[in-house]
Amino acid sequence: MKVLFVASGNSPQGISPIIRNQGESLQKAGLTIGFFAITGKGFKGYLKSILELRKYLSAHKYDIIHAHYGLSAIVALFAKRKGKLIVSFMGDDLVGSNRSDGSVTFSSKLGVLLNILQAKTFYSFCIIKSGEMNDILRLNHKALIPNGVDLEKFHFISKEKARSLTGVNLNDKLVIFISDTKRTEKNYKLAEESVALLSDFKVKFLPLTGVDHSVLINYYNTADVLILTSFHEGSPNVIKEAMACNCPIVSTNVGEVKWLMGNIAGCHISSFDPVEFAEKIKLAIAFRGKHGQTNGRERIIELGLDSETVAGKIINVYKKVLTIDD
Repeated sequence: MKVLFVASGNSPQGISPIIRNQGESLQKAGLTIGFFAITGKGFKGYLKSILELRKYLSAHKYDIIHAHYGLSAIVALFAKRKGKLIVSFMGDDLVGSNRSDGSVTFSSKLGVLLNILQAKTFYSFCIIKSGEMNDILRLNHKALIPNGVDLEKFHFISKEKARSLTGVNLNDKLVIFISDTKRTEKNYKLAEESVALLSDFKVKFLPLTGVDHSVLINYYNTADVLILTSFHEGSPNVIKEAMACNCPIVSTNVGEVKWLMGNIAGCHISSFDPVEFAEKIKLAIAFRGKHGQTNGRERIIELGLDSETVAGKIINVYKKVLTIDD
């Protein structure tokens, strides 16, 4: 089976490592996976990508086009002449983008409406990442399949070894935030406000933006706690990666986070109140100091969110789609 992944390539790393990792897990399962990166922004950039993808598809034959994110799906829809188109909606393409106060922008609401209409009319199948997205996209031709985590890439290593690799002092109480601090939906303001309340607790705060995905394992194992303060998420990969490394976590109750973490000791859900969030950070740091690691990795395996299991679910979707007449 030959499948073409179509996704944005505008980040410094090109196509997101999360999407590439999914493609690699499918390759390990025996599929032939190609990657097409959409480059350029705005109307001109996407129009250019439509023409480039149409030319690419004329020279390369695939059984399925698998677009990741709503805008990528629109490019693929206009570029393809025939064949099956599967779309993975990733988060804000179905729940909208936030302002700094947490409200959803009007323009993103229009984008959500467009994605829903397109999904109902033109796409062979849709994959969504969370129960919230499942409630928004009311279709029969869809499946809820969160992204998997590569347990070979993300695993527990000792705090001492990790800190020797990252250069963090062994005695520091380290809080990490892994996301783009400029993206309003990530709510970096809450992270800053919460950590500021821990001044007497002598916490070192390390926001990580644009860090190469291959070295994140060192930071998950270096940290005393990972924090996620987002207004919304689908099924956030940083949570699953941190869990795979048995790292304590404090997160707002967004997307599938509460379900993902379950009742893992050392992992906490907080409201958007900075005082409560700060107190949960204290609890997570204390757990790290006393116990060293959580049981997050066991939870990932229990939920079947390892890359291999998720790849099997996606392959089943591909097989199903190929039996459907256009």
